[in-house]
Amino acid sequence: MSRIGYARVSSTGQSLEVQLSKLGQANCDRIYQEKRSGRTADRPEFQACMNYLREGDTLIITRLDRLARSVVHLAQLAKRFQREGIDLLVMDQNIDTSTSTGRLMFNMLASIAEFENDLRTERQAEGIAKAKENGVKFGRPAKMTDAKRNQIYTRRIAGASIGQLAKEFGVGEATIYRALNSVKQLKY
Repeated sequence: MSRIGYARVSSTGQSLEVQLSKLGQANCDRIYQEKRSGRTADRPEFQACMNYLREGDTLIITRLDRLARSVVHLAQLAKRFQREGIDLLVMDQNIDTSTSTGRLMFNMLASIAEFENDLRTERQAEGIAKAKENGVKFGRPAKMTDAKRNQIYTRRIAGASIGQLAKEFGVGEATIYRALNSVKQLKY
């Protein structure tokens, strides 16, 4: 009957400190932690935590959105926990699935969390579309200008090797080939 903690933040720039402090106060016997997006299934510490849990254990998290990728994933975890006799304690949202009220809250909040995430994704997509309409360019600027492409083409015609051109222009060989192809297409 272990108390197992799991803490997660979405990116390496974020801090786990607050979650780890709360899990420490909850007297967790073991704490798994990672800095990975909740949207990905590739979460090694999450997998290790899930593999460690046994009947009678309590999984402790600070917030529900730290645990699952979606409502479907959360429902799968809930079924597994119920089947295997594992309780879930969500500290900040006062959810304790060892009680019927806790199970109800767990399912309601899971639905709300996914809804909020979907809204955030929609707002982000709308913002990106609006920015593109206003001429905002995304991604890093292109290294290769038309003038550089023409220089590369001229130097290649003069006998320079692909390797020499790559060194001279500070780019990879694939970029040199793309530059040559783009100039050839314009000329022919």
